[in-house]
Order: sequence, then structure tokens, then C-alpha cells
Amino acid sequence: MGQNLALNVAEKGFPISVYNRSFSKTEAVVERAAKEGVADRLAGYPDVASFVASLERPRRVVLLVKAGPPVDATIDALLEHLEPGDLIVDGGNEWYENTERRQARAAEAGVLYMGMGVSGGEEGARNGPSMMPGGPVEGYRLMEDIVSRVAAQVDDGPCVTYIGPGGAGNYVKMVHNGIEYGDMQLISEAYDVLKTIGGLSNEDMAAVFAEWNAGELESFLIEISSIILGKRDEMGEGYLVDQILDKTGSKGTGKWTVQEAAELATAAPTIAASLDARYMSALKGEREAAEGFYGEVGLGGPAAPPDVDKQTLVEDVRQALYASKICSYAQGMSIIQAKSEEKGWGVDVGELGRIWKGGCIIRAKFLERIKQAYVRDPKLANLLVDRPFAEELVSREQSWRRVVQLAVGAGVAVPGMTSSLAYFDAYRRGRLPANLVQAQRDFFGSHTYQRVDREGWFHTVWDESFASADSITTTSYSN
Repeated sequence: MGQNLALNVAEKGFPISVYNRSFSKTEAVVERAAKEGVADRLAGYPDVASFVASLERPRRVVLLVKAGPPVDATIDALLEHLEPGDLIVDGGNEWYENTERRQARAAEAGVLYMGMGVSGGEEGARNGPSMMPGGPVEGYRLMEDIVSRVAAQVDDGPCVTYIGPGGAGNYVKMVHNGIEYGDMQLISEAYDVLKTIGGLSNEDMAAVFAEWNAGELESFLIEISSIILGKRDEMGEGYLVDQILDKTGSKGTGKWTVQEAAELATAAPTIAASLDARYMSALKGEREAAEGFYGEVGLGGPAAPPDVDKQTLVEDVRQALYASKICSYAQGMSIIQAKSEEKGWGVDVGELGRIWKGGCIIRAKFLERIKQAYVRDPKLANLLVDRPFAEELVSREQSWRRVVQLAVGAGVAVPGMTSSLAYFDAYRRGRLPANLVQAQRDFFGSHTYQRVDREGWFHTVWDESFASADSITTTSYSN
């Protein structure tokens, strides 16, 4: 990814120096530059000192190394040679508090430090990623002309914007990845329902996904899913996807997103369900044993009803997938809004919809709709109460329920779609059964409760047999 980003910078007309502690990798990118016609703008260096000395002041250094200690080690080496006014930009997936710690450390030397999320993978890095830089705004001004040219270009500008101070850039990229987890899980559930309940072949599903990609579900992930489903196995018979082990890896950003949602008391059930699904997939041996065990005690695997109309099912799944995606994005945006308010970052959520339209993994047609939702109301509490999105959810609600009911009835797990539907149903109810939960908390832990008919906090001794002799039956507390 670092090689590709360097070549992208050179291709856009900027001179660039490259360094890797393994000089063979530095030589490799220099060779690629020659093959791709940009050798006159890219030079490699064998050590940090010569690398830094080659840069024009104020120097702008972009790191693309593994998160954690390797970043700190690289910063140590750079600070020996950088001077006040220079800029370091970490383009990796890093925990935002690490970035803020490094900003403070670099500032002691007068060096600017930014964390910049970069999405798009290797292909995006070479041809135009989506970039999310955060940190000192003066640092962004030093790099704005470069990243604006290097980023993916869409109809309303480059897919890069200044996110905010501190670790805002890393944080937004983290949540972007959490949304990505949810998106991928929902698509996999759509695939499972079509295959297991609808009995569609890989060829059928490849065509369905290609058709979906021509409409409102147009996105990078839908597009590549169509390609994956249609790929024949070059090492055997049939389709390659059927030979891939059903265990999904993860690198931490999804977990961080769910942890942050919990810290902020912000509901993100779709993203959490997608993380749980990855953890469940890792239990491959246990799942295979459980399948055999339950077969022995009389419960087989998923059983599709015999009268499923494939055409109706395909349409219902399309509608359910779209509605579930809205909920997943709504949860991600709510996390970002909550953190931005807590930290005073001032993140423009509508701008995120714009810069994610191109280059990144979650690029999708309906991100323009998300952008417009926040243009209409910059203080929008949740995407679910944007009227155009709300109308779309209402029009898809029955299809959504049919898919979830059909899957549950058939024994096909759809945790992402189920969690999205539950989020939708809970968010639009003025009264939830939380009153009973709070009463239980007061019963066993004296946590108190509020009433709907008067101000203040109250505690009740609900049953004298559970209370001490001198307890007061009901106590009122002023605010």
C-alpha cells in the first residue's frame, strides 16, 4: 500500500522520496517507478538521515507502517533529523489516543503530527483513495495540495477533507471500518438467504448482485461480491467461493468501534453483530462438532420451506439489505457525532458522506443521499429521522420482516439484518420495556428510578421480605 501511494504521488507530478528499513523494498518501488514512467519524480534512500535530507522544507513525511511500536520507533528515528515546522503524517490504522500522544511528543520538538485514515486498499492507494486527515490544521495546509490531487475524485471534489483536531482522522477511519464490517456481514447474509433458502446457484447469485449493483445498492462491495460469486475455481471443479474456509479474520478496528460505542452509550447493534459473526466463524471446529451433535439429538440444519418463490425472495432480500444498510450507517454516524461532541472536534458528518463516495471500501451510491441528509439538517440526530430515508425504510419494512421471519423460521442466522430491524423498531418507539429493567435495578441494587408523572428520583422497597426492618417504603430524591 505504501508503494502504491508513493507511485500515485509521483504520477500526480510531485517529487517524492521513499525509505524502508528493508532497503530491498525501497529498491522495489524504485524499479516499479521506472516501469511506470515516473522514475524522474521518485528517489529511494538507504537510511533515515539521507531520506530526510532529500526533502524540501517544511518537510512532509507520510508513514505507512504497522500500527503500534513500529510507529513509535519510526518517529524516534525521524525526530533525530526533522526540524521545527516539519510534518509527520501517520497513514495507518491507529488507535486515536496513540496519535494524540504522539502529537504531544512531536510538538515538544516543534514538529507537526497528524493521523490520516486511508481507505481503498492497494488499488485505492495507487489510483485514488479516500483520505481522512486529522490533527493540527496548519499541518493539513502543508499537505492539502498533494492529498487533494492524490485522492479519488468524484463529482463534487476530491475524496479528502480536514476531519478535525487531535485524533479525529484516525477515529473516523476506525468507525468507517466498523461500518465496513456491518456492510460485509449484511451482504454475506443476503448471499446465505438466497443460497440456502432460495436455492440460487452461484451463477444466479452473481447475476443478481450484478443487477443490484446497477441500482440503488450500487457499491464497491456489491460489485466485488458479484465478481467473487462468478469466479470459477482454477484448482478444482465448481466455484472458488465454495472452497474458501468459512473463517473470517479481523484486525481490530471493528472491535474498537464496538468498544467505543459502548463507552459513548451509543447503540450500534448491527456493527456489534457483525463483529460477533466474525468471532463465531472462528469457532469452525466447534461449529462442525455442534452440527453433528444436534443432528444426533434430532435437529438438522437449515430447512427451506418448499414453496419459496425465488423472484419474490430476491426482491425481498434486496429491500431488506438496503434497509439494513441504512441502519448500519446510521449507527456509525451516531458514534462519530457522539465522539465529536465529547471531544469538541467539530466533525462535519455530511462531508464524510461526500469523501466516502469514491476510493474507499464502503463507497456506495447512497452515500450521496447521506451527504444530502446532513446538508438538509447539519444537526440531524439520526439518519432514521431524515424524511427521505424514513420513507424508504417504511416502503421496505414488510420485505425486511419477511426475510428475517423466513430466515429465522428456516434456521438461517441473519444477525446483521435482525439487529438492524430491532434497531429500527426500538428507535421509533416512544416507550420501551426499559421501565421494568430499571425497576429490577432499583429492587436489587437501590439504583432509583424516575417517574413519568413527576420530577425527581425515587427508590422503593418492593417487597418487605427483601428489605431491612428500618427501610422506608418509598424515598424521593431531589435533582
